[in-house]
Amino acid sequence: MQQVQQNPLKEALSYLWWFYTPFRAKSVSDIYELISTNAYSGDGLYLNLGYWKEADNIDDACRAMARLCADQARLNDHDELLDVGFGFADQDMYWMEHYGPRRIVGLNITHSQVELARQRVAERGMSDRIELLEASATDMPLQDETFDKVIGLECAFHFNTRERFFTEARRVLRPGGRLVLTDVIRMKPMEGAWQRLIQRSNWNFFSKKYVVPEENADTQDTYAEKLQHAGFVNIRVESIREQVYPQLHHYMATDPEMLKRFHFLARLPYYLALRFDASKVYIAYDYVLVSAEKPA
Repeated sequence: MQQVQQNPLKEALSYLWWFYTPFRAKSVSDIYELISTNAYSGDGLYLNLGYWKEADNIDDACRAMARLCADQARLNDHDELLDVGFGFADQDMYWMEHYGPRRIVGLNITHSQVELARQRVAERGMSDRIELLEASATDMPLQDETFDKVIGLECAFHFNTRERFFTEARRVLRPGGRLVLTDVIRMKPMEGAWQRLIQRSNWNFFSKKYVVPEENADTQDTYAEKLQHAGFVNIRVESIREQVYPQLHHYMATDPEMLKRFHFLARLPYYLALRFDASKVYIAYDYVLVSAEKPA
């Protein structure tokens, strides 16, 4: 597996500064430069949490999430596809191999991911069909009505803001084009005061450490409203959290090799979380599968 080498002392200090102190928030690209190739998956460099409905290991679950997005998008060999936040391009190579779209263009703001992803795509002989750009999903350097499908696999919570991204996605889609996302959003507030306090605390920690703009603190209802306001139709925002968080939590507790792929300072919060039930750890977070269409 290809690895991005970092200075060990600088890397450790960066983790300490980012995750264990309240003094400074990193940018999105800084976070992913730091995480580097310490990915969830072992076979590839997937960074998503996995779709566990039928999977029993992290590698199958990560591929299943990519497959879920492609199936929801109805991806086919006639499509020109835009992938926003492509990571290390694992899903793009998977989609090209299994669905064969005419062309994939990817957008990503993290320089090291773009460089390594381009290298990996070239090694697979797919550079003529997969073009990877270092660019933002909220300010796309792309012409209007260029793509049949837009997919964002577990990344839109970072975008500043989702609404700007929705506007850009609609712009670059052809009439009748389809937008598909998997995304982390807020759970609706629970009834008990104590539960609501825990939810709010967990979400605030997550949003600060992982650079989630305040405007992106959406629930299912506000998510759908924003898509409608951006001009999309046939909108569906479906929670799939029960096929993501519980099984991931269980897998981390039973497969020690997964956490060993992380930097040792990044493992500590996970070891702490594994002392609690998944329903408490993920009390603040929903996980949604989203689809919408640009009017034909």
